[in-house]
Amino acid sequence: MKTPAHSRDLRFSRRQFLRGLGACVALPAFGSALRPIARASQVAGEGMAVTASGAPLRMAFVYFPNGALHDAWWPTGEGADFALNKTMQPLAGLKKSIQVLGGLDHKNATAGNDGAGDHARANATFLTGARARKTDSADIRVGVSVDQVVAQRLGPVTRFPSLELSCDAVRKSGRCDSGYSCAYQYNLSWASATTPVAPESNPRLVFERLFGAGAPGERQGNFALRQATQKSLLDFVMEDARSLQRSLGPRDQEKLDEYLTGVREIEQRIQRAEKFGGLPELQADAPAGIPSNYGDHMDLMFDLLALAFETDSTRVATFLLAGDGSNRAYPQIGIAEGHHYCSHHRNNEDLMAKVARIDLYYMERFARFLGKLNQKKDSDGRTILENSMIVYGCGNSDGNRHTHHNLPIILAGGGGGALQPGRYSQLGGVPMSNLFLSLADRMGAKGVERIGDSSGRVAGV
Repeated sequence: MKTPAHSRDLRFSRRQFLRGLGACVALPAFGSALRPIARASQVAGEGMAVTASGAPLRMAFVYFPNGALHDAWWPTGEGADFALNKTMQPLAGLKKSIQVLGGLDHKNATAGNDGAGDHARANATFLTGARARKTDSADIRVGVSVDQVVAQRLGPVTRFPSLELSCDAVRKSGRCDSGYSCAYQYNLSWASATTPVAPESNPRLVFERLFGAGAPGERQGNFALRQATQKSLLDFVMEDARSLQRSLGPRDQEKLDEYLTGVREIEQRIQRAEKFGGLPELQADAPAGIPSNYGDHMDLMFDLLALAFETDSTRVATFLLAGDGSNRAYPQIGIAEGHHYCSHHRNNEDLMAKVARIDLYYMERFARFLGKLNQKKDSDGRTILENSMIVYGCGNSDGNRHTHHNLPIILAGGGGGALQPGRYSQLGGVPMSNLFLSLADRMGAKGVERIGDSSGRVAGV
């Protein structure tokens, strides 16, 4: 296939790589193209999210709901001499690529003086480490999530500073869990204490955002036309706003300033897109939409995340498999009861077995994703998994009792050589936020001294 001229003008030199969604051509970055950019950004004082070899370093957070059945989750043994339990059996072939981390806590997800609402708090606290204000009104407040802490400090090194995904296709509003706003349960990522970053659940829309709309061969042209149209509209809006501003009173001027801030953010996104040139070329049709089978939905979103990493479209991502408190049934694995119902098993053996099967179902999807990353070679010869740091876990520990200490957490990937996978470590009851600080350091996010309730770094991960 002859590469269009505009695709040869991409910021990065690319090589074609047949993999991913069906018969698609993904375009990973060469290290030789990344290293000059890394040097330029370091001179400018920006974080880089690169490995020592100059290859991209990626970070992702994947959330599963309602805690885990501990008897089937935690390994036996310790250090490198550990044996995987039933839930983690799908990871057997990737054992040397993961760390199982015990003893990580989220104190701010506990009830404290706020009473019921553990599911909302588990979700809201998971990446922020902060206590969510108990409200079902517009005055929501929690904290900045670790993914956004990193993305906001890295500078424009990729087309998308971060990517937010979900498999919760139906998003409620208003009150959800015991007086907490639904915003807490349907968002993992928070750009500020009061601003959640809404995830996308439709794989078609994710695909078009990453790789453009239209059929293969049409997307570059459609993208260029959309960029030109957006710029023309923004020029018109800014010109009109400047003439209007002179006639407004102080309060209206303030409202207009808030509006123009949003316009400037759109301008910045357009400028960032122009900086990185055209879109990665994929010879594949966009997904039709949300699959009816939940497992297929998860797999498709994981595939898109893998492609986003492979094409260096982003280096920071979050993926909410389902919001905490989800009562989804799983007919595809023979479970008619809702997940939340089963999680309150009260030591009923039948319900406990169903929770363990649900935990295994999620783990199978996650293991498939890691396996894909472990098959894709990066620009430095390592696999993408070796150049990634991927946290898999839940803000609820024991779904039966709603506990938030000793959270079920897996850290996958080698961090470009900065992590020490292939171990089971008990960290002794430290804030989960301490792990976030350690990962932010490895991503090159400068000046981050505290996230949520952090009390230091986790040594030796």
